[in-house]
Amino acid sequence: MQLAIRLFAGLCDVFGASTVTVQTDGSPLTGGGLKARLAEIKPEAAALIHSSFIAKNQAYAGDDEPLSVEDEIALIPPVSGGQGELPEAAGVDVDASLGLHRVTSRPLSIEETCAKVADDEHGAALVFVGTTRRTTFGKRTTLLEYEAYVPMALKTLAQIEDEIGSRWPGSRCAIAHRIGPVPVGETSVVIAVSTPHRADCYEASRYAIERLKQIVPIWKKEVWDDGSEWKGPQSGPWNPLASNDKAPD
Repeated sequence: MQLAIRLFAGLCDVFGASTVTVQTDGSPLTGGGLKARLAEIKPEAAALIHSSFIAKNQAYAGDDEPLSVEDEIALIPPVSGGQGELPEAAGVDVDASLGLHRVTSRPLSIEETCAKVADDEHGAALVFVGTTRRTTFGKRTTLLEYEAYVPMALKTLAQIEDEIGSRWPGSRCAIAHRIGPVPVGETSVVIAVSTPHRADCYEASRYAIERLKQIVPIWKKEVWDDGSEWKGPQSGPWNPLASNDKAPD
């Protein structure tokens, strides 16, 4: 049988395509087995492949998870926080929503996102706005380019909302992420949170951005005057299946 695997960010660069097909002998293949097969195809990218996670039907799966031709399979390289669209749809107008959350190629409205969390019973509201800065570690940034597995990104944004609601009962959270090129000074992400009390609001807002960087399949490419680079996690090994107990609370 043949398994079709969707690829993103740096993996697309390595394989030269947004999908790759792997032939199997009909015996069950696990996520770990699939990564081993891909590493055989592209040994120069073995480290990146093995540090990536399988997504099965738009949810993260462990290396022991069995895969079949009926599944939607993707290989998710380490994420960095940001926004984006599928490689094959680069340059296409995208505007997708799920509940209070949005992934779009259009400029973001801070006011629109904040309005989604307005509640007369809440005494505190905070908004986090992420923008493209001019200089990063001494390098002059021309723009940032974001890419995302959009349907799964929306599902994981909704997951963050659910986690926040569980930790801080009564809270509201809305997240909007822009995809594609984001020039210097323009907004890439807006996170709005409201809670009955201000202490919870501060904590929930920080939790939202940290979890976004941990589990949402969004990738960022920094483009400089003299080159570009996909950016992975900035704070240690990446594991979206890890418990969120260590996230801010």
